[in-house]
This record gives sequence, structure tokens and C-alpha cells, in this order.
Amino acid sequence: MSYRNVYDLLPEEIVAQIQEYVDGQAIYIPKKESNKKCWGENTDTRQVLAARNNRIYRDYQGGMSTILLSEKYHLAEKSIRRILKKEKNINFI
Repeated sequence: MSYRNVYDLLPEEIVAQIQEYVDGQAIYIPKKESNKKCWGENTDTRQVLAARNNRIYRDYQGGMSTILLSEKYHLAEKSIRRILKKEKNINFI
């Protein structure tokens, strides 16, 4: 997040009114609800994780134990079990 000069964005009257409440302080103005984006919408992270989880499930179906999967993918065994459960439900449908 970058900071912008308020005088470049707002009329002086509005700046003066805001200064009555937060004179000299930094404030955060959140996005409107309609402008918010879902997690992973700006990157390919969602697709990368989905592909990784699918590989984990295929490796498990191929005979790898959850311990070996956790070592191979550098994840906790509990995370591997959670991924396997989710992938099983996805592939079952």
C-alpha cells in the first residue's frame, strides 16, 4: 500500500473537515465492499495450490503414506490429511 498526498485527492474543504477529527494522523480508508476482491483473485496462487493438492492426492492414491507426503511437500501431516479429505470429496463428485 502506498501513501498519497490528501491534497492531490480531496478538495481543501474536505481535508479541513477531516483534520477536525484526525489532525496529523495517518488513517486507513478501506475499499467499498463492492470493490473488494476475493483471496487469490490477483495472482495464480489459487491455481498453483489446487494443482499441488491434486498431485498430493494422486501420490497418495499411488501408495505414498501421509508421512512421506508431508516430507515431500514440506507440509505438516495434519495438513496433508486435510488436503486428502478435501481432494477425495472433490474427486468423488
